[in-house]
Amino acid sequence: MLRVEGLHAYYGSSHILHGVSLDIPKAKVGAVLGRNGVGKTTTVRAIMGLVQSRTGYIWLGEQDIVDWPPHRIARAGVAYVPEGRLVFPDLTVIENIRVAQRVPARKWTLHRLFDLFPSLAARSRHNGSQLSGGEQQMLAVARALATDPKVMLLDEPSQGLAPLVVRELARVIGQLRDEGVTILLVEQNLKFAETVADHVCMLVKGRTVYQAPLPVFQAERDMVNARYLTL
Repeated sequence: MLRVEGLHAYYGSSHILHGVSLDIPKAKVGAVLGRNGVGKTTTVRAIMGLVQSRTGYIWLGEQDIVDWPPHRIARAGVAYVPEGRLVFPDLTVIENIRVAQRVPARKWTLHRLFDLFPSLAARSRHNGSQLSGGEQQMLAVARALATDPKVMLLDEPSQGLAPLVVRELARVIGQLRDEGVTILLVEQNLKFAETVADHVCMLVKGRTVYQAPLPVFQAERDMVNARYLTL
């Protein structure tokens, strides 16, 4: 469903991604791991069209979307949940969700979203600024789902959340996968990534240095952790 091949991307003249490649089948979760500053966020921003890609391919199904503008990528079925949530603080929960709807959602209606996120249903008339960090993260995911995406890009979703909220987030990701949503997850929380991922990709200095299905990664975890994650 989502395949990246030989992707190079820049911020101005700074060369950030040096041939990133990854492949996530439909209704699977791929986790991109790595230390700070290795290009994880740049990868998802490049997929979303928010960072210019000079060379390489980004396949959404059979379409190469590498030169598409962000609004066209979103309409093709890619949703982005950025690091830091970025909910609208002065809009209510319902208004935050409706902002993302170009047309009434066919699959992820407001009713279904509130079934998925009961805590948001209870606070539907509260402004974004009145929500806890965990509730804001759930709202950011709900807002993305309101576009009925085929693929969801999650950038550091567990960052700063309490363990109980992280477990709830893992439940939600698992349910979305079961519903047929393909997910690219950028994470530093290795334990959380292992809980939800089907496939693991490791980046070092803007390069893909390791890819494996989760069972293979778990068998090689100590080696991979020592080589690519431990400072």
